[in-house]
Amino acid sequence: MNPWLLAAIIAVVVIAVVIKRMIGEPVNAKELFIAPAILTGIGILSLVKKTDLTGTDLTWVITGAVLGAALGALRGATIQLVDKGGVLWQRYTGRTFLTLIGTLAVTAGFNVLAVKMGMHENARPLQLSIGVSFLGESLMVGRRGMTSGIPFAPARTR
Repeated sequence: MNPWLLAAIIAVVVIAVVIKRMIGEPVNAKELFIAPAILTGIGILSLVKKTDLTGTDLTWVITGAVLGAALGALRGATIQLVDKGGVLWQRYTGRTFLTLIGTLAVTAGFNVLAVKMGMHENARPLQLSIGVSFLGESLMVGRRGMTSGIPFAPARTR
């Protein structure tokens, strides 16, 4: 697939998710994990296709994925969860965006360190980074939602 087309698709998905969550949306367990799973899957597929990865690259990629998921979970802890119409809703808050800025700074610093320590600059796909970050966020929102006692929204029918 054309890398520019893939980047455009990813940008549209990320922007759509962020806008929906700024406005507020019902939390549906299935929908909570679809976008992160797709982005993570694309990132993993990109890694599998790379033929020049080293052990150093893989170590930094795995460490970066764990860090990304943890930072996503931190962001997920700042999302407002409320009962609206008898189902769980989520909405990004100002704290969510402050956390996002902080996590982007941490991730950028991690990437600079990884490259200085021997990781190839193109070894970690952006899709994987975004996907695991949203996956960490979704896991945290899912856990918080389950412990809230508020039922998740039913799956939407098309």
